[in-house]
Amino acid sequence: MSDLGDWFRSIPLITRYWFAGSIAVPLIGKLGLVSPVYLFLWPDAFINRFQIWRPITATFFFPVGPGTGFLYLVNLYFLYQYSSRLETGAFDGRPADYMFMLLFNWICIVITGLAMDMQLLMIPLIMSVLYVWAQLNRDMIVSFWFGTRFKACYLPWVILGFNYIIGGSVINELIGNLVGHLYFFLMFKYPVDLGGRNFLSTPQFLYRWLPNRRGGVSGFGVPPASMRRAAEDQQGGGRHNWGQGFRLGDQ
Repeated sequence: MSDLGDWFRSIPLITRYWFAGSIAVPLIGKLGLVSPVYLFLWPDAFINRFQIWRPITATFFFPVGPGTGFLYLVNLYFLYQYSSRLETGAFDGRPADYMFMLLFNWICIVITGLAMDMQLLMIPLIMSVLYVWAQLNRDMIVSFWFGTRFKACYLPWVILGFNYIIGGSVINELIGNLVGHLYFFLMFKYPVDLGGRNFLSTPQFLYRWLPNRRGGVSGFGVPPASMRRAAEDQQGGGRHNWGQGFRLGDQ
């Protein structure tokens, strides 16, 4: 238990709370402490009955059962791996900027979910984070099942197909990829590569809540120098099967 506690405390702060919530809320629903019907995102209940907690619980909740348990565990793994990599890599020492990315993606997914009657938001948010990581590491070679290897930029679409095989749907993954692409385009691609204006900027209250810090663990998913400079200007200041990569030329 001590080893498990040490491992849990080693998870980056924001990812740690997200990961813990994604275990606790499904467990609460599974044990019947709260009826799962109050955890889904239902537009009528949210808009007309003012059940304003639903977008939050729908982000953490997943109906775990014999037919969905493997899909849940796989995506929980993706959450841990790629959120940790972004938080300790491209967003190292900048928790406010990482929190802003999650909030931006989450708001876009909630709006889409209300419009498309999507009841669960866990997978879209995880996929949006994975997509951003893949774009910031697009030339890195990653390994997937059965020894398949490809550039990281293809990983979100490979996982979309993988989740379709084990889960039977691609809507959640597709929405997540599109939202991740929207954030990446507005934050990095448009202002840096295309010379456009910056449409996204981290609010100051997030910097007061999560101040920048120096140091920390880095090395996963660091964006190109031009993208790092753009992000800094805005804010002032073991291998495994799923996506562990190495840069071209390392072998």
